[in-house]
Amino acid sequence: MKKVSWINPVLFLVIFLTPARTPAQVRPAVPGDLEAYAERARKTFEVPGLSVAIVKDGQVVFAKGFGVKKLGEPAPVDENTLYGIGSNTKAFTTAALASLVDAGRLSWDDKVFERLPGFQMYDPYVSHEMTIRDLLTHRSGMGLGEGDLLFWPHTTFTREEIIYKLRFMKPATSFRSHYAYDNLLYMTAGQIIPATTGQSWESYVQQHILDPLGMKHTNFSNTLFKPGDNYAFPHERLDGKLQPIDFVPLDNAAPAGSINSSVAEMAKWITLQLNHGKYPNSDQRLFSEKQHWELWSPQTVLPLGPGDDRNSPLFAMQPKFADYALGWVVEDYRGHKLVGHTGGVFGFVTRVMLVPDENLGIVILTNAEEEGAFDSILYHIIDHYLGAPPTDWIGELKKRRDKQIEQAGEISKAAAASRATDSQPSLPLEKHAAIYQDAWYGPVTIRCAAGKLSFTMDHTPAAVADLEHYQYNTFKAHWRARTMEDAYLTFTIQPDGSIDHFTMSAVSPLADFSFDYQDLYFIPAKK
Repeated sequence: MKKVSWINPVLFLVIFLTPARTPAQVRPAVPGDLEAYAERARKTFEVPGLSVAIVKDGQVVFAKGFGVKKLGEPAPVDENTLYGIGSNTKAFTTAALASLVDAGRLSWDDKVFERLPGFQMYDPYVSHEMTIRDLLTHRSGMGLGEGDLLFWPHTTFTREEIIYKLRFMKPATSFRSHYAYDNLLYMTAGQIIPATTGQSWESYVQQHILDPLGMKHTNFSNTLFKPGDNYAFPHERLDGKLQPIDFVPLDNAAPAGSINSSVAEMAKWITLQLNHGKYPNSDQRLFSEKQHWELWSPQTVLPLGPGDDRNSPLFAMQPKFADYALGWVVEDYRGHKLVGHTGGVFGFVTRVMLVPDENLGIVILTNAEEEGAFDSILYHIIDHYLGAPPTDWIGELKKRRDKQIEQAGEISKAAAASRATDSQPSLPLEKHAAIYQDAWYGPVTIRCAAGKLSFTMDHTPAAVADLEHYQYNTFKAHWRARTMEDAYLTFTIQPDGSIDHFTMSAVSPLADFSFDYQDLYFIPAKK
């Protein structure tokens, strides 16, 4: 019988109709227009200085700075300039804990109270059931940013005092039922390291992460900067004008966000992450392959809104899924898994992003609070490596930002238009002067002098405000330190004419969630 050859038609199409990749089709190591694009993003979003690094296939293929360290001064930023990386610190905390899990010294699911004697939350059940994993996954039941005013702006509270105050913070939701980003529990998680090892969080991270990676200039506090050091200055838009501001120390919440680093040194950090915990050019590990996957495994589902209109180019940025892992956010983009995080502290916003299946890592550090700058550069770089069609992310994100500012302005105008300007407070101004107490923040003081009220948050040195009557029994706190978000104070009067309590809320709809005024409830202190 004659042998009949058979060809699978699908295989035929794959083999013969798929064009071969020629050398001309191989993408260059970095986008050819990256420097021009980064400079355009910097100028569009009015960022004084930013630095970018790209790690591809274990090699740093790009590291460069754009702009200046400080507005009005010529000194340029470069790849070695230090910036506050904010919440990108959190992954250092989880990596340090992972190394202790590998060593058998703790487990992700250890009860917190067993590791930190005296640890207590508002709800006794939560106090007993909360694990180290719960500390790291934003599902405690606390409200968004609840308690951040214990360290933001700089306060006199110690880490131990802040952890103690967790017991007075009322939950916003039930335990493990909702995602709400918090910082205080990451600070708490950091304190498990000295409780377990006898070393401070700073000392442990220095010894096990910074030193082995050769991150020689990365530090844990902006109070360590000296004249002549290579660091960027923070900038904020104050009363409509971008300007340099003073550094704000965050030492008491260090495990949640105090690290200062450069893109050159962060490139070493993301190389370790892409190496699944293995130090570059070494057989040694910070954490095992098992812990690598634990760190990147989804823990808490992030809520996804409707996002941008389907016809908008920004719709491509809308993930189909997003989860919080252990110090990382895991999401998708154009069918690829992304692992990353953002960071923000006074005057700085930063972005770290890994694209594991491309063996790609990107770090963007900036010295102004404009996320559009780092996002536009980030997605331009990712699109290059994914071979995606070009998108003008700068233009699209600028339009989104302008719209947000316009909408916030409309809300403020509507509030001003509805204000009862002819109303008067129920009590004479001097009757408001007293010391008031909040269960978790502690004391604040209202004073009356020369017919005017002032307001201080007694553990926050920068929190000094002039109180202006707004309407009825509401006053506006206009902070003398303009880096703080102005707030409304609304007094509730008892039938006998005495003050029962007052509450606070942010004036601007764009206020950072760490100004969690809404969580405060002040009552007159007992005399």
